[in-house]
Amino acid sequence: MAADTRITTGVDDAGHTATAAATAGSPGSTAGPGDTGDDGATGGGEVNGAVAVAGADRVPADAHARQLAGLDALELGGESSGGPAARVWGRLWPMALAVAIVLAVWQSVVWAGFWPEYVFAGPADVAPVLFDRLTSGDYWEAIGVTMRRAVTGFAVSVAVGLVVGALVSRVRVLRAAFGSLITGLQTMPSIAWFPLAILLFGLTESAITFVVILGATPSIANGLITGVDYTPPILLRAGHVLGFRRLQLYRHVILPASLPSFLAGLKQGWAFAWRSLMAGELVVIIAHQSSLGERLFFDRELADSAGLLSTMIVILVIGIGVDLLFETADTSLRRRWGLARTSA
Repeated sequence: MAADTRITTGVDDAGHTATAAATAGSPGSTAGPGDTGDDGATGGGEVNGAVAVAGADRVPADAHARQLAGLDALELGGESSGGPAARVWGRLWPMALAVAIVLAVWQSVVWAGFWPEYVFAGPADVAPVLFDRLTSGDYWEAIGVTMRRAVTGFAVSVAVGLVVGALVSRVRVLRAAFGSLITGLQTMPSIAWFPLAILLFGLTESAITFVVILGATPSIANGLITGVDYTPPILLRAGHVLGFRRLQLYRHVILPASLPSFLAGLKQGWAFAWRSLMAGELVVIIAHQSSLGERLFFDRELADSAGLLSTMIVILVIGIGVDLLFETADTSLRRRWGLARTSA
């Protein structure tokens, strides 16, 4: 009687399919392990061979899985999962270390005796003066005036820079005419604008705002222009296919694609605006409007080194605080784009 061949199919642990062929003899005969059927093949040997093949397939699969796990760990940056307290501490201790180093260097210079203490006060002399000023309502009023000027000037700069950048980046004639001019305006020192500003507006707050706008707008416009220049053409073609034209193309395609460069331009624009504002408040002293720049001016006139350094510390802390806001926005944008490292 002809031999009966049976096909056995199974799935191993790695997900591979293994097929075994077992050959049985005529009725009444038993093909056990090692027995040979009519076709001269060993049934048990074939089953064992199929298992051996499945085992051989499992080894490369397991190795491949380990390689993928290693690549995932590299992509995630190898960061270990930590709680909020660990993340806050990881962010604060480098700052605390930097402050400690600055204080140590500052005190070392004071001890070196290059200048008298009334000219260059040490941390021990500045700390009580800073505390007294921060507990004074008049000093907080001066901070409020300075911040109002900064926010107003920067907001106008963003609006103007957005319009100028959008026009210059998309209109070829305007790019040829004003592209280099915008960069030239960006390189001009803000203090150079104050003689003209005082002639135009006098010793008023408008003169300060005018210089702040001229200092910040070119950086913001250049940031947007750079972002538009590096927008992938395939996104523009996709926008045209979807029916976007002009303003819709800017809103839904160009602006989102240019956000990283635009955000960098905003950050640089704020730095120029803040520097221009401090220069303006030192030059343009407005009666009955106390500000941080005015405090610096009178501390210098009175040779009050401790007061001058305390106000400089406040200006530095405000600048760092605003920079942290921009850094938070940049981190949020990179996380949304899948570019930021996330904790496992």
